[in-house]
Amino acid sequence: MSIGSQLSNPGSSSVNPDLDWSQVKETISMLCLAMAQIETTLTDSSRSVDELSTTFTGMAQDARKVMTLCEHADSSDKWDTQRVDIMAASQQMHQQMQRAIVAFQFYDRLTQKLHHVNESLTHLGDLISDASRLYNPGEWNRIQQEIRSNYTMECERLMFDHIMKGATISEALELYRHQFEQTEDLSQNDATDDDIELF
Repeated sequence: MSIGSQLSNPGSSSVNPDLDWSQVKETISMLCLAMAQIETTLTDSSRSVDELSTTFTGMAQDARKVMTLCEHADSSDKWDTQRVDIMAASQQMHQQMQRAIVAFQFYDRLTQKLHHVNESLTHLGDLISDASRLYNPGEWNRIQQEIRSNYTMECERLMFDHIMKGATISEALELYRHQFEQTEDLSQNDATDDDIELF
């Protein structure tokens, strides 16, 4: 039986244990959570690195365009006609720099998410190695709620809830992606309305 099929019908849980409750199911759920967190971390970081690559390429092209325009503006007549093009290229560079600054924030999210994975696995290891806690559903529920409370993003909490309720990794990742994309769209709209300050 695959992990996914085991989780699609989890039965008992640490929140509502019955005679079917098993620390093995809880362990599988916690490991699936760690796998899903690592997958989302890699996907989100890859997206941000792609954005950085695109914006830096664009900035380099616009900087070269500005230099070329300045080199050929050797008379006041040419300068007046090329001033509009130089301003447009400069504005484009400014917008790309703002996008790059936002994309650089991926490193903070990366370290934060990997820290969450480390915490989850540490809690899991501590619990499994303690015979007095291993078979206690209340202990499993306590560490799961402690892990959940450390999340700062709503999409992380939703993914956690779905996996703990028995969703497969694929289902939880799809929910996370949908929620994350909605949040990103809102934050990008806010970023275009306001200038981003570095300090």
